[in-house]
Amino acid sequence: MSAETFALAQHWLTIGQAERALDTLSQLHGEDAVGYPATLFRATALWMLDRSAEAAQVAADGISRFGPDHSLLRVLGNAQHELGDWPRAEEALLTALHQDPEDAQLLCDYARLCLSAGQVDKAEQLVGRAAGIDPHLQSVGQVRAMVALAKGQDAEAARHSANSLAHDPDSSAARAMHGNAAAQLGDVDGAYRSFRAAAAAEPGNAAFVEAAREARLAAHPLLRPLRPMYKIGPMKLWIGFVIVLLVLRSAGLWPLSTALTVCWVVYCLYSWVAPPLVRRWLERNR
Repeated sequence: MSAETFALAQHWLTIGQAERALDTLSQLHGEDAVGYPATLFRATALWMLDRSAEAAQVAADGISRFGPDHSLLRVLGNAQHELGDWPRAEEALLTALHQDPEDAQLLCDYARLCLSAGQVDKAEQLVGRAAGIDPHLQSVGQVRAMVALAKGQDAEAARHSANSLAHDPDSSAARAMHGNAAAQLGDVDGAYRSFRAAAAAEPGNAAFVEAAREARLAAHPLLRPLRPMYKIGPMKLWIGFVIVLLVLRSAGLWPLSTALTVCWVVYCLYSWVAPPLVRRWLERNR
């Protein structure tokens, strides 16, 4: 019976149904309920549900009972990363990598930690090693997209995130990464579709839900006039306005330059006033 329960729990984890995995594990009794498989599955499920403090505690308890297990160390490292305890996260992940330096998923996990610490070049080297081991691993594409975003390579980030999403279209993490890349490129509709799908798949993920709300705001029809600013960037748009204005004035086209200045002032006022008003309207009708 316990073997069937463990197999079912593993199935739920594999397809991203962590809550169901916990419900399945709750049916265990005696030694089965506190043994190694149950401990690992429980810690993993809690981490997948963003209950990082509980996941870290269960993983740490498991390590104290079963030794520095590679899989438990990975859960502990990722949970500590989410909790912001980066030194302990690095210690756990490096210990796991010492046991298995060819684990592509661990290399990606460590690369994410390096990105959080601002070590972009190191993260790029780590994900490069992971790609050499398992180029089709979903996390490889996701971390490469994150590295590209950190380096300001928005088009490259979009390419990696699109490839990752194509390999696993049901992955909420891949959808969220694609949403990030699309937002950086000013594709507000694409960002909203991706974030909305990620939030729908994981309604308990506060980050996905908040990103979907922000993307919904940016994609609202009333804010369509602001899309050039999203795509080009406010500073580049301002520089473009100044250049055109100077050209018009140097050519003696003062009426056109005055009209352009008035349009620019109105556009700026709209960009300041419209978003908060649309946000309040969307929140009232949520």
